[in-house]
Amino acid sequence: MRVEPADIEALFDAIPDVLFFMKDREGRYTHINQTMLRRLGLKSRKDVIGRTAAEIYPTGLSADYADQDARVIAGAVIENLMELHLFANREPGWCLTCKRPLVVEGEIKGLIGISRDLGQKHSLGAQYEHLRLALAHLNAHYAENVRMQTLLDITGFSLSKLERSFRKVFQMTPQQVLTRLRIQMAMHLLHGNDSIASIGQACGFSDQSAFTRKFKAEAGLSPRAYRARISELAGG
Repeated sequence: MRVEPADIEALFDAIPDVLFFMKDREGRYTHINQTMLRRLGLKSRKDVIGRTAAEIYPTGLSADYADQDARVIAGAVIENLMELHLFANREPGWCLTCKRPLVVEGEIKGLIGISRDLGQKHSLGAQYEHLRLALAHLNAHYAENVRMQTLLDITGFSLSKLERSFRKVFQMTPQQVLTRLRIQMAMHLLHGNDSIASIGQACGFSDQSAFTRKFKAEAGLSPRAYRARISELAGG
């Protein structure tokens, strides 16, 4: 049985907090759902189909997306990547993204992906309001030495409930979420001209070797190689 991409697109139209997209090997959108249109402030799929992320999103975001796409087209699978997206009000917000190669008759013809909104009250549900506050605290203080007790005070949870709840909603522990936030911020700062050492410190890493190790584990490249990749994708 073959499922048409348009049918998948229609299915995801009914899920307001999940963004769905398909792209060809050149990174051009071939299918998207209504959530993506709303997030971009557009009304017609024709405004997106055939275009790349670089033609739609700000430079910092689009370069990150292009780097991810190149890795997926090469055969990588991206699972539960916490990253910044633009929401309907054009403000950035956190999402959990998954991307997979789109294989047709044994060949990678493009990619398919979804992003699930995080951090918004309506998307997490009332029972996760405390987790939303904890995520907001991590987002605001990622460069600092965040104490676990602070998160317990914010949520009113026990340590075991906090760990369990974070895993349920974010598929990560609080410490893993903090590390992901730091690396995501570092990825954006690497688009600028600050030194790698200063970026590591600005993102909460006092030890540059630890920064390099954590960055490579999350991004698949060292900070220096990632910066070189950005320059390459931007055409020098």
